[in-house]
Amino acid sequence: MPATTRPAGGLAALTAGLTLAAGLTLTACDTTTTATPGTATTATPDATAPPCRTAALTWTLSLLDGDGVHGADGAERGGDRSGARLTAVNKGSGACLFAGYPGLAIHNGKADGIEGAGSGRPAAVALPGHAAVSVDLRYTRRGTPGAGTWCVRQHEAAVTAPHDTHGTVVPVTDAHGKAAVLDACGETIAMAPPRRTGAGT
Repeated sequence: MPATTRPAGGLAALTAGLTLAAGLTLTACDTTTTATPGTATTATPDATAPPCRTAALTWTLSLLDGDGVHGADGAERGGDRSGARLTAVNKGSGACLFAGYPGLAIHNGKADGIEGAGSGRPAAVALPGHAAVSVDLRYTRRGTPGAGTWCVRQHEAAVTAPHDTHGTVVPVTDAHGKAAVLDACGETIAMAPPRRTGAGT
């Protein structure tokens, strides 16, 4: 029976290739990645934090500077669209995840009401202890052209954290922290995506 012969060079190349591959595999398993200063990292450990709950947050709803201010003639100064800011501060020391738009509703008793509405699906905001998240609001004031008759005038609003079912009531203040009234018309108050801000801002 004729003997089967294999080229020695081919076997040597195969052996060398397997040795090299094994070496690369072992090296890859033992390699640690070091982030270069100034570059972004994809690691998001805060994404594992529990959801922020309404009761674990300190809420404020303030009119932006100039809103709610009246001139000598009694007319409110500013354009047709007004602004306010809803802010929530994490009261605890542990992080929580503010994932989505908060609930916002302003009612005249059990009659007319207006609710906050955002566009799209905003990115979740990780809130370390005592950090704040803010949502800017835009609404149409009563008496402006095209405002219509569906209006609410209130000194407080009902708010809830995203995906929470338990709400709380927050008073409306002006830009300087004094009691104020939010006077809005239309079906909704436009909400900007939540963003991290300094505590209490």
